Amino acid sequence: MRRFALFVFALALSGAALAQQAYPNRPLRMVIPWPPGQATDLVGRVLAQKLAELLGQPVVPDNRPGAGGMIGTEFVAKAAPDGYTLLAASSGPVTVNPLLQKTAYDVDRDLTPVAKIGHSPYLLVTHPSFPAANAKEFVALVKANPGKYTFASSGTGATAHLITEWFNMRTGIQATHIPYKGSSPALTDVIGGQVSYMIETVATTMPLVRSGRLRAYGVSLAIPPAVAPGIEPLAQSLALPDFDVGAWLGLMVPAGTPKPIVDRLAAAMETVMQTAEMRERLATLGLEIDYRRAEDFAPYLKEQQARFAGIIKQGGIKID
Repeated sequence: MRRFALFVFALALSGAALAQQAYPNRPLRMVIPWPPGQATDLVGRVLAQKLAELLGQPVVPDNRPGAGGMIGTEFVAKAAPDGYTLLAASSGPVTVNPLLQKTAYDVDRDLTPVAKIGHSPYLLVTHPSFPAANAKEFVALVKANPGKYTFASSGTGATAHLITEWFNMRTGIQATHIPYKGSSPALTDVIGGQVSYMIETVATTMPLVRSGRLRAYGVSLAIPPAVAPGIEPLAQSLALPDFDVGAWLGLMVPAGTPKPIVDRLAAAMETVMQTAEMRERLATLGLEIDYRRAEDFAPYLKEQQARFAGIIKQGGIKID
């Protein structure tokens, strides 16, 4: 009886090994926890297309928006860990939201990082008529008039909101926060002059800067990003060497996914990210390439969590 049980167990192990070796043998799903047209959606669709070419199976984009990206993220966190459900992961639902509210998933327990793709830099922007010629003059003016100026964000607790709060704290600025339901209406009011300033993604703001509808004072990454040519980092212009932050994007899978499958996906990501075509397409979406393998992606996530936790605590930020 014992021999038979061992035989069945050995068959089960060999069957699982064969299944992993044959992976993938059916279509995969790329869950995008945002609506079509949003930055993570655009990047996720490009990634799905390139992974499909390498894996030999369709990778079908599946938009599951809602609750600031938490609905789609929860779906993946609770999916079968078989390598057929992928997450187009981003900083909002993975790093920021769990620090501000209770989520139905635990990132450390329920998700496994595969690779970081890059990050989206942010620009400090105002209406072109704002009476400051550069970042130093901007800070001096707003700092000298506490409570007079306003700043917009895509919503309380959004990544852009936290980055702006950190910027304000680091520079000693006291301004009034005007939260919106999304970046588009917020930028509309900055363009219209109803709100003084905003810090928002390069992907969203750079076209408006190029067209002359917004003025850019600096970028949020410490190293000048290729996607914002000619715009000086705030870290340099304001002597804030550690002001280096952006919204990251990457690939994750449910925790418990067998290592050979994670390794297969990681190898495919490595190949995808080395192609000039992929890098060019991501650049057109305003994404600065910062590829990191799983072993580097995991500690990066911890660093980001600690940074945003500090911002939230220091700023006393809460979601009502």
